[in-house]
Amino acid sequence: MATTTVHLMRHGEVHNPEGVLYGRIPGYRLSERGIAMAERIAAHLSGAGPAGEPRRDVVHVVASPLQRAQETATPIAAAFGLGLGTDERLLEAENHFEGMTFGVGDGSLRRPAHWRYLWNPLRPSWGEPYRQQVARMLAGVHAAREAAEGHEAVVVSHQLPIWVTRQSLEGKRLWHDPRRRECSVASLTSLHFDGSRLTGVTYSEPAGDLLPDGPTVPGA
Repeated sequence: MATTTVHLMRHGEVHNPEGVLYGRIPGYRLSERGIAMAERIAAHLSGAGPAGEPRRDVVHVVASPLQRAQETATPIAAAFGLGLGTDERLLEAENHFEGMTFGVGDGSLRRPAHWRYLWNPLRPSWGEPYRQQVARMLAGVHAAREAAEGHEAVVVSHQLPIWVTRQSLEGKRLWHDPRRRECSVASLTSLHFDGSRLTGVTYSEPAGDLLPDGPTVPGA
C-alpha cells in the first residue's frame, strides 16, 4: 500500500488589531509576520530553508476558502509549481462569539444575553459541534490523501478544526481546555498513512521562532 503524508497546517498570524474572535468573517488577512511564516513553511517544505531541510514530496496543496488560509497556502503551492485548491470542508468552526472580544473581563462574557450559549462545553453549545467539525475535516483530509497518494499533501485550515481532528484520530475526547491545544500559528500536524490506515501523527513548528510574543487568544 502507498505511504502518504497529509500535513494539516494552521494558517499564519493574522492582522487583528482589535483582538476579536474573527471566525468566518471575511477579509482577515495575514499580518506581515504571518506572510513571513507562510514563506518560511514554503521554504522548509521545498528544501530552500536556512537549515537545509530535504525537499518534501508535496504534490497537492489545498486550503480553506478564508483569506488567511489562502494567503498561507499560496507560497507553498508556488514553491512546488502547483495550483492551489480550495475546500469548504476546511473552514473555521462556526462560533456565536464571532466578531466579539472573548473573555471574562473584556466584554462578551459579562453580558447575560450570551450566557445561554455556554451551558454545554462538551458539544460545544456556543458553536459548531466538535463531531461535525471532525466529520467534515476527515472528509477533506481523505480527499487530499487520495489526491496525493504515495506522496505528500499540504492542507491549510484553522486551529480548532485541526485540533479536534487530531484528538479524534488519537482516540481522545473532543472537549478540552483551549489553552492546551498543541496547534500554534503556522504549525504542521502531519498525518501519516499506509493506504487509508493512519499509522502516526507528528507535530512540528518550523516557523515557531517567528512568533515568540504573538497572540495567545485561541483562534487568533
